[in-house]
Amino acid sequence: MTNQASAPPPPSVAFQGELGAYSEEGVMQFWNGRAVPVPRREFRDVARAVETGETDYGLLPIENTLAGSVVGSYDALAACEALHVVGETTVAIHHCVLAPPGAELGRMERVASHPVALAQCARFLGERPRLHVEAAYDTAGAARAVAERGDVTAAAIAGRAAAARYALHILAADIEDRPDNQTRFLAIARAPVQLEAGTPARTALLLTTRNVPGALLRVLAPLARHGINLSTLQSRPTGEPWSYRFFVEMDHDAGDPGALAALEEIRTVTESLRVLGSCARWGSSPV
Repeated sequence: MTNQASAPPPPSVAFQGELGAYSEEGVMQFWNGRAVPVPRREFRDVARAVETGETDYGLLPIENTLAGSVVGSYDALAACEALHVVGETTVAIHHCVLAPPGAELGRMERVASHPVALAQCARFLGERPRLHVEAAYDTAGAARAVAERGDVTAAAIAGRAAAARYALHILAADIEDRPDNQTRFLAIARAPVQLEAGTPARTALLLTTRNVPGALLRVLAPLARHGINLSTLQSRPTGEPWSYRFFVEMDHDAGDPGALAALEEIRTVTESLRVLGSCARWGSSPV
């Protein structure tokens, strides 16, 4: 009888927050339900888990359509130099007010969530000025804390998955400022992925420039000259006073000579350049 090779075990994937977080939803979406989500408290904890080999992959939220950039993820990528971007996915974000059984929306006194989530619900919160708003390290973490306390005057803003996991009631649904609210996530790994030529790709760069007039223009000019779309430009402090690094994403086809030429030109006008990786735009899982 011929022995059949057993299927490889599902990859372990670190994410920021508690089980039930939107990031866990992103993990299961990107890996088609075949992954072991590993919760971590901070964004840098996610990156370090991958860097040290504790997990196979990580998933970091990078931007939200309402709240903008998730700067902690940029800083985590910068801090862990052995990591590569290997994929991206977007998750529809629909926030709910969650509370213990017996709670009523009109009697809520406090509501907690991650600051990025709170920013996405500005209209709902603005209409309820008596609510005391508290920042939490994670949406699902806020839901878990509300469930553990059992205080019917305290609520969390999180997703339906958190409500189900922590047995909380949904007092108000879809409270985000826009119904098309989405968060984009980047998948990270210790090794880069290789894309077939012609694949619609996105390449992420981390760079620094000299602090002189026109320095950033000289970085961006090669992209325009070679017809490469700039999809992201984000500045973050390096830690040194008044010194900044730039996170850049450019869209192109894998193997495009123009993209390769633009990258080489950028290398000559930057003080430092790190290619974080290339991945398929809105692409499939690397596993």
